[in-house]
Amino acid sequence: MAEKETGAVAKYLVIVESPAKAKTISRYLGEGYSVKASIGHVVDLPQKKLGVDVKKNFKPEYEVLPAKKKVAKEIEDAAEKADLVYLAPDPDREGEAIAWHIARLIEKTHKPVKRVLINEITKAAVKEAIANAGALDQNRFEAQQARRILDRLVGYQISPLLWQRIKRGLSAGRVQSVTVRLICEREREIQAFKSEEYWSVAALLKAETPPEFFAKLIEREGKKIKIENHDQAAGIEKELAAAKFAVARVEKKERQKRPPEPFITARLQQEAVKRFGFPAKKTMAIAQQLYEGIDLGPEGRAGLITYMRTDSVRVSSLAIDQARAKIKELYGPEHLPAVPNVYKSRKEAQEAHEAIRPTLIDQDPEKVRHYLTLEQFKLYKMIYERFLASQMKPAIFDQTSVDIKAGPCTLRATGSVVKFPGFLALWQEPEKEKTENGNGEDEETGRKLPLLNAADAISLVKLEKKQHFTQPPARYNEASLIRELEEKGIGRPSTYAQIVSTIQDRKYVEKEKGSFHPTELGLMVNDVLIKSFPDLLNVQFTAQMEDRLDLVEEGKLKWDELLQEFYRIFEENLKHAPEVIEKMRAELPAGINCPKCGKPLMVRWGTNGEYLRCSGHPECEFTSNFTRKETGEVELLATQKAGLVCPKCGGELVLRKGKHGEFLGCSAYPKCKFTSNFERAQSGEFRLVEKSERKAPAQEAGVNCPKCGKPLLIKRSKRGEFLGCSGYPGCRFASNFERTESGAVKIKESSAKRVEKKETGLACPQCGKPLLVKWSRSGQFLGCSGYPGCKFTANFEQTGSGEIKIKEKEPLPAHSQDVGTCPECGKPLVMKRGRFGPFLGCSGYPDCKYLKSLKKKEEPEG
Repeated sequence: MAEKETGAVAKYLVIVESPAKAKTISRYLGEGYSVKASIGHVVDLPQKKLGVDVKKNFKPEYEVLPAKKKVAKEIEDAAEKADLVYLAPDPDREGEAIAWHIARLIEKTHKPVKRVLINEITKAAVKEAIANAGALDQNRFEAQQARRILDRLVGYQISPLLWQRIKRGLSAGRVQSVTVRLICEREREIQAFKSEEYWSVAALLKAETPPEFFAKLIEREGKKIKIENHDQAAGIEKELAAAKFAVARVEKKERQKRPPEPFITARLQQEAVKRFGFPAKKTMAIAQQLYEGIDLGPEGRAGLITYMRTDSVRVSSLAIDQARAKIKELYGPEHLPAVPNVYKSRKEAQEAHEAIRPTLIDQDPEKVRHYLTLEQFKLYKMIYERFLASQMKPAIFDQTSVDIKAGPCTLRATGSVVKFPGFLALWQEPEKEKTENGNGEDEETGRKLPLLNAADAISLVKLEKKQHFTQPPARYNEASLIRELEEKGIGRPSTYAQIVSTIQDRKYVEKEKGSFHPTELGLMVNDVLIKSFPDLLNVQFTAQMEDRLDLVEEGKLKWDELLQEFYRIFEENLKHAPEVIEKMRAELPAGINCPKCGKPLMVRWGTNGEYLRCSGHPECEFTSNFTRKETGEVELLATQKAGLVCPKCGGELVLRKGKHGEFLGCSAYPKCKFTSNFERAQSGEFRLVEKSERKAPAQEAGVNCPKCGKPLLIKRSKRGEFLGCSGYPGCRFASNFERTESGAVKIKESSAKRVEKKETGLACPQCGKPLLVKWSRSGQFLGCSGYPGCKFTANFEQTGSGEIKIKEKEPLPAHSQDVGTCPECGKPLVMKRGRFGPFLGCSGYPDCKYLKSLKKKEEPEG
């Protein structure tokens, strides 16, 4: 809980959902206001049951969340003492639901309630929002309620079905499952793609004046050319080498590039991925901090950006005026358009919110840099510059296109020069990923060309022919996936980050080198859901559902009517799903034969996913795991022969992998289930390790423990042999070891160093005993020789003469007495000191791991 304490009894109670937001807002409200935080939802559907009565018009069963009972009681008590309650959670559907449920919670106090919509957390905006407080928006709440019930119906009714028929622990989500489908379909497009060869031919040419320039072959005898193989390319190369080159056409034109629109949520997430590699969830967490308020030193806390969940590019006239004044100040009037730039939002955008922009235009990124973390600074700078750039003039280019004739062939060279930078003086787009697109064309703008005129003769310097292959469609990364969701109308700005995070948490997709690919589990569940719930997994159906939720918010559709429409279709699918899944569980040909009997292998589903079984079952009991090639073809997992005979049945032993690592198993499995641990000699030969051998008593190593002096023993673990002290558990020294040429055991040097204790000649400032240089995982430190009686430790430094002295700690910052509350959980912050200097840490550690460095910020990258 976060609250503004005042000397007088608070007449007005303001409830927000975040402690950080509460702290910022409390600065702007005078005596008589108390600001409390609900820390998210206080009331929701029950966690352990459906909580929706489908027979009684989808009546929801709400309850105070178990973890929020104390918060709910504090809110009720505070409301009892207030004359008026302002409900000010975020201005979106989730915020409306929090406000609505709190209003119902405090209903019995009979205190008047008003809804406050705060789009930016500045003093003027907060006071204006309080002054214009209105009623709760029932339509917006019912849109959230409909979405919540839709998701609950899908999750709680499909997941148990997947558990029973496929594997425990699986789950389905209304929007997340459609997102997984997009990734699965893209993967299968990649698998089905057949690469085609093509060639390009370019000429390096020289005019009377420099520079030399490249021109690319585009036509032959007036037709667009396609070079399919080396022979064709070589023939054209020979033809061009014998031809005379002359300029056929020179076209010069002025081209404009308009500035980008200010950020909406999806664009912010996409740009943060491209520029900084921030996952969408991280971007939204940082944006939330910037919106809720940052401590700006003497100026106090302030929200630096407007509300960050929006799909509208609308900007207030006041903000536009401020931006234009700033542009004039920084870049001069020549960069300012005569009238403000106006951008059009998408048809379905919620125009109640503005675009994401800075709230305080005078708080430029460099000015507030010292108060921000590096990640906050990067994101704020990007939002600030994008907003200013959106109100600047377009960039102007002089673009030249030159066609050059060489016999029957036409080559083209293009280049452009920036004539007026316009918004590019402030905002540069990151470089586009270079991809081959199948026709050999690429971006050539920006190249410098010599002065050329029609009919000018050109000299050939050299010819270049290159082989290319058409590429499959690229896998989605976070930026392109969010763009796809936005374009297809799946989800809304407030849900993109959660969607992307959830599908990874459920192990349906994985990220590799920044791109998403489905796991075997994801492909399997996707196939099941598409067959069993064709409407639910239909992209258009999901997008239409989002549109209908918007209609509920606009008051044009009743929430229960929407649910009835959905459930009629969903219930029918649910009824037939078990039968569909059972049919899918039937064996499918794998396309390869059994290595044991030669019959076809079949793909089957088991509790751990898909596996291969011989079609000759039960006569042939061969089974195996498998992998799929890039093309989707089934491939048996390679098994390494151990060169040993099974002591149980005489079969051949092979190397296998299990939960705990590699082991040897009988190739006759499942008929013979013999398994064993093993050792591998330097020559690569396998040796069985019998259970009796693994449990054999430890042998003496012939060396003493450097920590306590007792004999060391050679012990065995799953990872192999190691040295352990015979004084265990009193002494827990353990070490890897090596053998000398004579076979004697020797402690590894790295382990020996860690127990060295070097005399320092210093006395412990706490007990007076000698201080020693000791080792830990983090390196060397000073420790008292009286340990564990005295636990004094300190860092140290050495003088030029080699003398050791205790390293003095830096003084804590002057403002350390007023450290406030944690912006993530609301508990008090405390001053701490770590290897990298002083920092603020949450007193709720380790449950809450919030921290903030108090050292001066490093130079940001880029």
